[in-house]
Amino acid sequence: MNVRAIDSLLTPDDICREYPVTSQMQERIASWRQSVRDILTKKDRRLLAIVGPCSIHDTDAALDYARRLKGLSNELSDRFFFIMRTYFEKPRTTVGWKGLILDPDLDGSYDIDKGLRKARRLLIDIVDMGLPVGCELLDPIIPQYIDELISWASIGARTTESQTHRNLASGVSVPVGFKNSTSGDLTNAVNAIKSASAPASFIGMDKEGRSAIYRTRGNDMCHLIMRGGERSPNYYEDEVELARRRLIDSGLNDAIIIDCSHGNSRKDFTRQKRVLRNVIDQVVWGDDSIRGFMLESNIEEGSQPISGQLKYGVSITDACIGWQETERILTASARILREAEAGGKEDVL
Repeated sequence: MNVRAIDSLLTPDDICREYPVTSQMQERIASWRQSVRDILTKKDRRLLAIVGPCSIHDTDAALDYARRLKGLSNELSDRFFFIMRTYFEKPRTTVGWKGLILDPDLDGSYDIDKGLRKARRLLIDIVDMGLPVGCELLDPIIPQYIDELISWASIGARTTESQTHRNLASGVSVPVGFKNSTSGDLTNAVNAIKSASAPASFIGMDKEGRSAIYRTRGNDMCHLIMRGGERSPNYYEDEVELARRRLIDSGLNDAIIIDCSHGNSRKDFTRQKRVLRNVIDQVVWGDDSIRGFMLESNIEEGSQPISGQLKYGVSITDACIGWQETERILTASARILREAEAGGKEDVL
């Protein structure tokens, strides 16, 4: 009674043939995934720097941003392993724009075939310039269209408790970070990591668009993302130590990534630098459970509504810090880490 129409959709195989991944790209992505794994297991002492727009709505601006981030990555690669945030889906508490894949024209027309094409082409272009990419896994079917291009993935605070997403994380070939609940509670995320690390069987869609039964081995590279809560941040030393203890007591890897935005910044994008400064201090003084951080960053700072003529390089979802601020705080953070090592703190970095 409530279905207005059922339209056919291009299969993952259709899109993948249209925008293929070269053997060189495959080797590069495999190497990047191994680097992420090494960082999460403390074999690589660098930090993951997951940096980029809250969401992507303009592919030209996204490529512009990627070129800038690639240049910064080359300069700071001794301290950070950069992954560009390439978020194409946006979870909504009520209503709003749902991301480039679902609504690429920003007008409610939902030309999803077009969105899938644009997203995959953009990922190929960014990977081709030598920069790893990371996505949020929201719709359980969409990874079939893009998953071989990503080096890291996240599960959002609103979907961490979902068994569907835990099953999905158990089967994807990349490390997956689970965010703590919007309340700030860690229980759902810890349970999700434990669940996704175990084998699972579930119904999904294969590359040809057929229903299929997926039987997974479990993903041993799932980890915790601390994003703060509605009442308070959770990036401070005591909260990080509590989270580390919870993970160890549950028999899990104690790798933690700190989200400098959302609840940790109290939804004030200008506070992200404060969070990052605190994170770097904790790393310098010996907290090796912190394996990375996330920043919401764009070419220009702030955000804008979807109406009229859109400003170039400005977010249409959460407000972001601008490129100049991004470059400044990341360069300063790398300098702090280098100085600490040079000053004899190499054993605690």
